[in-house]
Amino acid sequence: MDNKCFSQRLSVFHGIKMPEEGYLVGYAVLIDYFSLEVPTPDYLTLISLKNRKYKTEDFQVLTPRYQPKETLYHQLVFALKYEGIHVLFFKKLFEKLPQEDIIALVQEEPQGQYSRRIWFLYEWLMKTTLPIPDLDTGNFIMLIDDKLQYTIPESENSKRHRVKNNCPGTSEFCPLIRRTKKLDTYLALNPQDTIQGNVKGIHKDILLRTSSFLLLKDSKASFNIEGETPTQSRAIRWGKAIGQAGRDTLSKEELERLQHIVIGNSKFTKMGYRLEGGFVGEHDRINGTPIPEHISAKHKDIEKLMEGLLKTSNKMITSNYHLF
Repeated sequence: MDNKCFSQRLSVFHGIKMPEEGYLVGYAVLIDYFSLEVPTPDYLTLISLKNRKYKTEDFQVLTPRYQPKETLYHQLVFALKYEGIHVLFFKKLFEKLPQEDIIALVQEEPQGQYSRRIWFLYEWLMKTTLPIPDLDTGNFIMLIDDKLQYTIPESENSKRHRVKNNCPGTSEFCPLIRRTKKLDTYLALNPQDTIQGNVKGIHKDILLRTSSFLLLKDSKASFNIEGETPTQSRAIRWGKAIGQAGRDTLSKEELERLQHIVIGNSKFTKMGYRLEGGFVGEHDRINGTPIPEHISAKHKDIEKLMEGLLKTSNKMITSNYHLF
């Protein structure tokens, strides 16, 4: 895997115009190199040819001294160090590489913090134990750098890797949010106080009326996405369900309770998780062929996916994770 040319000198990547010509590095170039079925990251890293260093909304541009060596290991170290953790990327990469390549990556620097992160992620995501002995020395390291991404305050120790797992989710569902000055500024305002109507100078009645208005707008928008025109009673039921969402602990049973509120008479509707495929979009007017804008997850995967989401929801709540 070594001595490959991973970095790409580009001015445009997948239709995205670079802020200047340079070498694309990190996750994006590895996704492209290995043809991984992963969306292009919304934040890319470019090595400047003009020895410049700056950030835009979509790019971080670094000077040539940051250029990683042309090996998979060094590209991964660069990505982990400067771009954070991209869980789906690692899952797809691990599925593509033979296990011996993963072992070689881990043993590149057996005690190194980035080797340990790769090792932990492999066993965590793939639910497989590599033929590598447990570490018995060295300090524990955080899996996620909280300067790059938001993490949970309470981590779970993995003694085998000497890694503290501070992911805000599970291996089945782990939503990671890139840390930005804008979000930090918002969190500093204590949004929970805003939700509870404790904002200085704003009466709680105004916030409640605003909330009701937004619920109505949200209800209409949800039906518009599906291309439906709901009856007044159905729109009211939807608003009622949205209004009650979050009141009780999220579970399969709670979701089905809310579903009953929305559907009303379930005589002709199969309740619970769907048992067939689905999509968001429209149909061709002439032949009825589906024209999807979003294809839903396979119905056979729904139970597992939802279980991961529900576990992550509970983990976030019990660990006092910022719920924005």
